[in-house]
Amino acid sequence: MPSARKVPWVVKYKPRRVDEVVDQEEAKKLFIEWIDSWFRGKPEKRASLLYGPPGSGKNSLVEALANERGLELIEMNASDYRRSSDIERIVKTSARGRSLTSARGKIIVLDEVDGISATADLGALDAILDLIKSSSYPVVLIANDPWDPKLRELRDACLMIEFRRLTKTAVKKVLHSICLSEKLVCDEEALDFIAERSEGDLRSAINDLEAVGEGFGKVTRSAAEALLRSRDRDLNVFEVVRKILMSKYAWQAREASNQTDLSPDELIKWIHENLPRQAQDPEDLWRAYEALSRADVYFSRIVKSGSWDLLTYAVDMMTAGVALSIKNTQYKFKWVKYSFPEVLRLIARTREVRQVREDLAKLIASHLKCSTSTAKSDVMPLLKVIFDSNPQYAARLALGLNMSESMIRYLSEHNGDAIVKLVDDLRRELARAGVRRGGETALGTRPARPSPESSRGRRTGSSKGLDNFSKK
Repeated sequence: MPSARKVPWVVKYKPRRVDEVVDQEEAKKLFIEWIDSWFRGKPEKRASLLYGPPGSGKNSLVEALANERGLELIEMNASDYRRSSDIERIVKTSARGRSLTSARGKIIVLDEVDGISATADLGALDAILDLIKSSSYPVVLIANDPWDPKLRELRDACLMIEFRRLTKTAVKKVLHSICLSEKLVCDEEALDFIAERSEGDLRSAINDLEAVGEGFGKVTRSAAEALLRSRDRDLNVFEVVRKILMSKYAWQAREASNQTDLSPDELIKWIHENLPRQAQDPEDLWRAYEALSRADVYFSRIVKSGSWDLLTYAVDMMTAGVALSIKNTQYKFKWVKYSFPEVLRLIARTREVRQVREDLAKLIASHLKCSTSTAKSDVMPLLKVIFDSNPQYAARLALGLNMSESMIRYLSEHNGDAIVKLVDDLRRELARAGVRRGGETALGTRPARPSPESSRGRRTGSSKGLDNFSKK
């Protein structure tokens, strides 16, 4: 029979109650209130998204609350079950059925939702959104970094609950408690080293403590340094920006920029957005923007000349240059709340509109035999005037060009709905007249090609079909 010592310490000392979850008081409060609102039948959001760095207590809080309340946990790692059919088969069945182990209900947990690919895992995100709408039980999503544009609809559907990186003091407190429980000799310097090295990841800190304790029989600074190697840890973008702006030395700022998957041109947008929040001294802000503007100049020269050797200068100016420009310690090390760059938010919000604009330009260009740039600059402004001022004529144009509803609404926000209705009326009138677009009859057959004489006679006689609508 295996001894209790064989159980990994991260499992053995996992929180069993909510008050055992280290720190994260604000997150605990929000999550408990949300769960309570669910079981009262009045949740503001049908799902919650717990996000934050690894080892900060996201899974532990959910498990501790479920254990306290006697709720059944239905857990699923979204990076392992990526297909929509898997989510529907495993999770939706659980969402609709009654709990077998608990009369009080259950919580459905989808972990690592940021590991889902919008292309490789096609349909998975839609299946999760359907689950949120149809589930009879609370749905909890967990992610390290929820700010990927592909997760925008999930963020909108969820209550966002942030978990901050644990402080060194909080991590050290837990390590000290484990040492007492295990009757393990631990030096304060060793616990300092392990807590510092963990960078707020409590799970990795406990694993390190267990490795040193079992390897040497006691935990000393020399043993920890001999056994544990440094980690290259990726940080979420908020932490990267904070480390850059709070850096005391140039090398710290440069090192922080290497701990993210963001490209330099994306990272500079994050720094630009949050710089005024951290550098509140006017002189510091002026110097920092000078450095940031020089970095922007280097980026422009890279684009124009293709000289990527300049990239190192751009990165140095936007990281070390900005960090060393902030000298007022009253603001430099003050914790302030950062935000997602508005320019990236605007790009994501207008992506659909820009796609409609491109499709409309191609449609116009194919009819007028011109370039799409000419259609955008010369034709579309005139169409906007027509669609805003003459809905009846605009409807005939839209029908003749076979515009989609989104194209019509793009050309006129004010009259869009009215024009769409007029187009539907015209289509019904054409159907009653037995004429379809492309010259087909109501029976779906193309009429015989008219002779020149009959064509001349029709031009002088009454006009019918599409000609009748476009020339009125």
